[in-house]
Amino acid sequence: MTSLSRQLARWITGLKYEDLPLEVIDRAKGVTLHCLSSILIGSQTKPGRDAVKLMTDEEEGVKRGATILVSGQKVTKGGAAFANSEMAFAGGKWDTFRMLMHPGTSVPPAALAAAEEAGASGKEFITAVAAGYEVMERLAAEFIPTLAARGFHASPIFGIFGGAIAAAKIFKLDEDQMNSTIALCASLASGNVEGARSGGKALREGAAVRNSMLAVALARQGHVGGETVLEGDAGFYHAYVGNNQGKLTYSFTGDTHASLAKITANLGKDWIFLETLYRIYSISGYNIAHVDVTAKLCKDNDIRPENIDRIEAVVNWLETQYPSPAFAVRREDTNRQPGSTAYHLAYAAITRGFPMLGDWAPQSSRADDPPQVMELTNRVTIIPSPTMTLFGPRITIFTKDGKSHTLQGTGREFIWDFEEEARRIRGIDPGLPIPIPQYEAVIETCRTLDRQPRADALVKLMLKQ
Repeated sequence: MTSLSRQLARWITGLKYEDLPLEVIDRAKGVTLHCLSSILIGSQTKPGRDAVKLMTDEEEGVKRGATILVSGQKVTKGGAAFANSEMAFAGGKWDTFRMLMHPGTSVPPAALAAAEEAGASGKEFITAVAAGYEVMERLAAEFIPTLAARGFHASPIFGIFGGAIAAAKIFKLDEDQMNSTIALCASLASGNVEGARSGGKALREGAAVRNSMLAVALARQGHVGGETVLEGDAGFYHAYVGNNQGKLTYSFTGDTHASLAKITANLGKDWIFLETLYRIYSISGYNIAHVDVTAKLCKDNDIRPENIDRIEAVVNWLETQYPSPAFAVRREDTNRQPGSTAYHLAYAAITRGFPMLGDWAPQSSRADDPPQVMELTNRVTIIPSPTMTLFGPRITIFTKDGKSHTLQGTGREFIWDFEEEARRIRGIDPGLPIPIPQYEAVIETCRTLDRQPRADALVKLMLKQ
């Protein structure tokens, strides 16, 4: 049988821009804009500045490299990918796939680093981004909760594949080199959650995307990675999931088995990339729908804060036990602290929304919180359910007149096209480090990316003048 990595490599190298459905092209533009927007915000944070300083202290002045966005220093491609990824993470405007994956902090930073050297066109960039997202998400899809239960963080573990595939596609690696790139990622993948659980700070996608550039560089030089590195008896899935037969200890749907063959089924026909949603608020991903569904429920029924007696939310049970039921650091069904799911429900009910700007701080309150928020938080109940869809809570607001109003989320409230992304992301305008007209040019260049002769036009637009 042809190995998984070989099947993937064959599809990636053969993929052309003309093969992409219009909605995939649109989504590639949108996730690129979302990543760049997060980098702009993250460049002003301490973690973002620290990442830039680390790379410039180590690497500034290289002859051939890539650009750290906003500040403009030239470092190695891996260094630029690391710094840009860390700024994207610090900015808090991530995209999300099935709760624990944030491809936008891996794929666009790697693709941009490669595009500078290769002089890639906008169409080539879009194709590479689509390939990176699609393969990364297919590799992860059914296995995220089981992998998390073994102490791994899914986003960097799979992020290295997405970043490497996008960069390798831009560099036009052949099938053998692409196969080796994927295989080398299995050796370089890393990401553990215990540090963050014990008072430390997790090393996440920044390290993954830096290693992705190493995997590509090795494959370009002819390093052979192996053939059955993903599904082999001692391969990636055995090591990270615990077996190579598709057995699951946890899943979002309650399934106990996943097929490895499904990873490559209908490649190029069924695009899992289109499940990627936009995390528009700088909060834990499973809380974003609580904000918009609650806000809509209040608006549609003209529910005033002073008339609310209590709120109930039925949610997917894994959303209440982050990052895994095996060692949950947050139990949202029992937590009514600032930054909890109950807090975000109360905030949305009081204000009918949530601020776009603010540091990425998932478990804290805000200095300008309305005083009623914490009082209402104590009257919110979170109910875990194994049958609820991800990011699709069922919110019920009980009012003091004895009535109740319910709205069920679909899980797709934060999946939208480029134009909606461009409209909603403008909420960060007051916090940008570049002039508004310059940011408008970033948006327009993303919108017309498939007409750009060089994708790195975006790099120039992302620099402080």
